[in-house]
Amino acid sequence: MLDGFLEDESPTPGEGKNSWLTGTAAWTFVDASQYPLGVRPTLDGLAIEPHLPARFTHLTVTRVYRGATYHITMDRTGQRSVAVDGRPLDGDTVPIPTDTTKPVEVTVTF
Repeated sequence: MLDGFLEDESPTPGEGKNSWLTGTAAWTFVDASQYPLGVRPTLDGLAIEPHLPARFTHLTVTRVYRGATYHITMDRTGQRSVAVDGRPLDGDTVPIPTDTTKPVEVTVTF
């Protein structure tokens, strides 16, 4: 009775027609923002590990995470460092602030 039903609907049964409605756009944003830009949420805070092409020498990112706004400035210098509100950070993970009412200024060199 349903023989041929799906074939009439699409020349390629089972293939999605609206990729922007399937979560593909959201995952593409996650891929682009969290891995090449290197701004990735973790349980302890934001991990900052840029993996950008050589032509990117300066970049700014604003990210809201767990109620805090992070203003992140990245500069290619050949030296790797992360500073939070002007203070050097050991490692690459910016901790979640206790006061989320003021923005967190993050400076990254890579």
